[in-house]
Formats: sequence, C-alpha cells, structure tokens
Amino acid sequence: MDERIIGIDFGGQYNQLVARRVRECNVYCEIYSYRTPLSQIRDMHPNGIILTGGPNSVYEEGAALCEAELFELGVPVLGLCYGAQLVMQVLGGNVSRGTKREYGRTPLSLTEAGAKSPLLAGVPENSICWMSHFDYIREAAPGFLTTASTEGAPVAAAEDPGRQLYALQFHPEVVHTEFGQQMLANFVRNICGCSASWNMEDFAQRKIQEIREQVGTGRVLLALSGGVDSSVCAVLLSKAIGKQLTCVFVDHGLLRKNEGDEVEAVFGDAGKFELNFIRVNAAERYYAKLSSVTDPEQKRKIIGEEFIRVFEEEAKKIGAVDFLAQGTIYPDVVESGLGGESAVIKSHHNVGGLPEHVDFKEIIEPLRELFKDEVRKVGLSLGLPEHLVFRQPFPGPGLGIRIIGEVTAEKVRIVQDADAIYREEIAAAGLDASIGQYFAALSNMRSVGVMGDERTYDYAVVLRAVNTVDFMTAEAAEIPYDVLTRIMTRIIGEVRGVNRVLYDITSKPPGTIEME
Repeated sequence: MDERIIGIDFGGQYNQLVARRVRECNVYCEIYSYRTPLSQIRDMHPNGIILTGGPNSVYEEGAALCEAELFELGVPVLGLCYGAQLVMQVLGGNVSRGTKREYGRTPLSLTEAGAKSPLLAGVPENSICWMSHFDYIREAAPGFLTTASTEGAPVAAAEDPGRQLYALQFHPEVVHTEFGQQMLANFVRNICGCSASWNMEDFAQRKIQEIREQVGTGRVLLALSGGVDSSVCAVLLSKAIGKQLTCVFVDHGLLRKNEGDEVEAVFGDAGKFELNFIRVNAAERYYAKLSSVTDPEQKRKIIGEEFIRVFEEEAKKIGAVDFLAQGTIYPDVVESGLGGESAVIKSHHNVGGLPEHVDFKEIIEPLRELFKDEVRKVGLSLGLPEHLVFRQPFPGPGLGIRIIGEVTAEKVRIVQDADAIYREEIAAAGLDASIGQYFAALSNMRSVGVMGDERTYDYAVVLRAVNTVDFMTAEAAEIPYDVLTRIMTRIIGEVRGVNRVLYDITSKPPGTIEME
C-alpha cells in the first residue's frame, strides 16, 4: 500500500465512518486501536493520522490517551471530537466540562484565521456541523490558532499548521456536517499530499497478485453462501488461482426462490469462472433438525451448527487443503473487536466459529480491507452479474428467521413464493433501488378468510420494507397503496396457504429489521 491514512480508534460510534469517508476521497484508510504501539504506526509510514471520537473525558482517570510522541512523527494529524480534545490536552491546552451538552446540527462560524485555513478551504464563513460533546476546549494548546467556533464551543476548530496539527470539535465524517467531506478531502489530499489513486480496479488487480504469491501451488477451500461477500471472494480467488480453489455451497433449503440454482448457474460447470464447485443439497437434513423448534435463537444455533457439520463432512472428502478462505469484510473485523477499539457489536461468522475438523494451515481473507459497497464495486469489475452483486441483504440462517415458529417444507414454499412476488412487484414499480431492504416473512398466525364461496383457515404473510443508511436504525418505507394492493392480490391469488397480507410499519428501534 503506497499511500494510507491511519485512524486511531478511541471507541467512538462513527469510527468506521471515518475510514469510509476517507476512502471516498480515493485514499486508503484503516482503523487501529489507540493501544497499537507507536512503533507499529511509525513502521506503516502513514501519510496522515486521524484521531477519532470516543465516549470518555480526556481528563478522567483511565481515559484512552496517546503518547505525545505521536505528534512528532512528522506526518499531519487531525483530531475529531474526543480526538480534538486529546490533541489539546496532551499538548498543553485546557479541556473542561461544559454547562450544557452540544449535540446535533449546530451553526459553525469561521474565524479570521479559519478563512485562511488549508483544512477549511472551500468552507463558507457560516455553515452547519454535527456536534456530540459535553466537554469542550476551553483554551487551545500553545501554538494553535482558533479557526472556527460555535455557541457552545469557542474552539470548535484549531490548527498549528507549522507542526501540521489540526483539531475539529465536531464530526466531519457524518453527512449532517455540510462541508465535512470537503474538510476531509482537504486534509488527505492537500495537507497529507495523497494522490487520491485508491480505486477498486487497482485493488482487485493488486489483491489477485497478492493471492497468487500467498497461495503459490497450494489448495484453497471456501464456503460459498451465494451472498455478495463470499461470491466476490470466490471470484477474486478464481481469477488468482483457478482450479486450486474449491467452493462448497451448502443449500440448506432456506434460500429464496430459485436462489440455489442461480448460484450454481454462476459458479458451477456452466458458469464462466474457473474453480471447483460442489453443491450440497441438505434441505431435508435441515428440516429434520428444525422440526418442532420454535425459539428463534435455537433455530439460529441449529442452522449455524448444522452448516459447520455439513461443511466439515464435505471438507473431509476433499482432504487436506492449505488455506481456508472467508469472505470477511472490514465491518466484520471492526464490529468483532479485532480491528479497532469500538465496542464489540457482534460475533460474526467470518471471524469466529471456524470448523473444528477441517484440515488447513492458514486462513485467507481477500476482502478484509473493504466496506460492503467497495466489495460490490470489486464484484462488478470482475464480471459478477448485477443480480448477484446487488442482491437484497439476506441473513445467514436464511428463511429460518423469516418464518415465525416451526420451520417446515410447506412454510418455506409459502414464504419463497410470496417473497418472489413481492420482489417482482417492487422492481416493476421502480422502487427496488430506493428501498434499503424489503422481504416477505411468514407469521405464525392463521385466520379465517373467504375465497370464492369457501371459507379458509390460512396463514398471514407479513411484508417488510425499510429505509436505512447504516442498518443500525431504520424506518418503514412508504410504499404506495396501489402497489401494496397489487402485491396483496397476487400473493393471495397465487400462493396456496395464504389468505391475509400485512404490512409491518415498525421502525428500528424498537423493532429489528428482520422478523426474528
């Protein structure tokens, strides 16, 4: 990696977003914990360093701190929110508790020095920033000029251009800061001198070469789910090592309608990618394991454990391999507590729960550096079909958690057919690109209905559609009533076993995006 910005993570909620925004400037960025030794940071030869936000107060005992030597590495440093306060605290400024918290959209005004600031170039005298703090910088450290202020933060931005040190009390990485992306671009391109040459095409070619060098003549085994991450991982490996790669696709019978066949069409013998493809049709095995099970967490556990058992059985038939490949992506790494300091959000299947009895020497994770949208760009550049690259998010346990209560083959058929109709009509209405996620689920409710001259006692299908930026929060999408009516009419008319269609308008929180 010729150019890179290093983010030092102090536990803030927007820290992944910092890396994402820097990458949007076509400059590579990755996040490391504040506990990372300074010698390791120095050895990476970063073009610049960004100190992220964090939940603590810099003056508290046990607060996350950094060494003063960090500011003497000879590379530009930008502190954001907690990171800005840390710059001031370490270098002799004064950080104090405010009389009231400043949070959300806040008017920002440049000072006379700010009008000349290289960090704030192109930012108007008055704009809106996004604040999230109770502490504030009472006095800037010696040598710093105050470049911007707000009503509650007299030092909302400051800099010491001679030492290439910059501080922003607010969050330029969130979209609510009107000129935040401009500020980050000024920092990484103009102040740090990055050429902005990071792009997915270059990444793919570089990664293919790295895989060839790493694998050599070895053999690689990949569990292929058909999801975006594992599919792009498979294509990268295929381009690099061809038939040295074996992909095992476990069809647990809980996929969307025709999805197993679609995956096989792309990666099987009729596909255009050079690899060994093994499809295991394990639906009946899964249905037997899930019989009479209604608790959602127990269903998740059974589906996950059974996948590992099936995969292990197939791996034993293949024999020893040199590498086990995984479609781990960057949010998996950070959210699992491995890449930074932020709180552990989940224990992702790609960074834990490895098969116990698969004979391999090393793990290979070609996408570990990328965010989801970057993974999609790589997939398109390598020739994956759009329907696979842009497929709707789908949970690992599949339809097992979109069926409330016991999972049976009949219920799977119902939800597959209803979901297929739903997706067809959303696309036909031109809404597929504007809705974050949408799917049909099957409730455990049965009720009386009238179809023709007969009374029925059938299931209710629940439609879910949400708009979301980060999938941490979500609001129900406002689908036009005539579209919902058309979907309802088709589902009840075409899907045997359904006599009601409901639309879920619950937001997240208090609900979740999925049904269970």
